[in-house]
Amino acid sequence: MDELTLDEALEDLSSAEDFLDYFGIAYDPAVVHVNRLHILQRFHDYIAKSGPLPEEEQARRALYTSLLAQAYQDFVKSDALTEKVFKVFHMHEPQTTFVPLTAIAIAGKSGELPMLQAGSGGGCGCGNSGSCHSSEAAAAS
Repeated sequence: MDELTLDEALEDLSSAEDFLDYFGIAYDPAVVHVNRLHILQRFHDYIAKSGPLPEEEQARRALYTSLLAQAYQDFVKSDALTEKVFKVFHMHEPQTTFVPLTAIAIAGKSGELPMLQAGSGGGCGCGNSGSCHSSEAAAAS
């Protein structure tokens, strides 16, 4: 039986355990069970960042072994929440958004939304010019 090339073998691998076994990397099944998709995605990310791949199969195999071992070790030392491999882990991070004062609208009596002009009126800007609750609070102080 013919020996598979690296590319042929990679096509047949489907699980993190398959990849780790193929490249001869010892692993803790409990770590892989919890982080299998994260390990494979991190491995993929490392390959993408490694630049041009060696054409010689043995050199490429050595690079893949090193990168997969590194990806696995990331999750031995850490966890999926800390490593944030997938986009979903970045979705609820604090985001900074700038809203200029001129973009804030206040509903008028006619139902229109006039644009608030900086420095106009008094009080809280509700349009009641002076009869607003914030004007009363300011006068009382």
